[in-house]
Amino acid sequence: MSRVIHTDSPGKRRNQLMRTGAELLRHLSQKETVDEETKDMLALLVYTLREIADGIEESTVAWEKRNYWIKIEEFRQNWLWARQSASELETLLVRGNWPTLPTVLVRILPHFSDIKVTKFTRGESLWQGCYATLLEE
Repeated sequence: MSRVIHTDSPGKRRNQLMRTGAELLRHLSQKETVDEETKDMLALLVYTLREIADGIEESTVAWEKRNYWIKIEEFRQNWLWARQSASELETLLVRGNWPTLPTVLVRILPHFSDIKVTKFTRGESLWQGCYATLLEE
């Protein structure tokens, strides 16, 4: 019997989500006003950050089996910003506190600074309707 190789690992999904987040931030930086598309993009960013945070726990499972507790805690601390940013951005969206948006995005931006976006690979269909879905939660 041959080995089972998982091609959809938590690390790979996290990298894809980070790319999505970087593209969203790039699109958002070009926006001058908060319109419906901006709200949809921000809602997708919330979902992306949540998914990143959820994947962190999934990544630590193998380390827990080996009792690498220090490594696990260090890894969680390095990614703690994702859950916090998702929560902060969600609160901003629900309350409509748009004057604080630039401040929140500036705090998130450094975490995506190492991802270079030379070509957009995510389309509008990805974020359409995300704002309405977020408000329904």
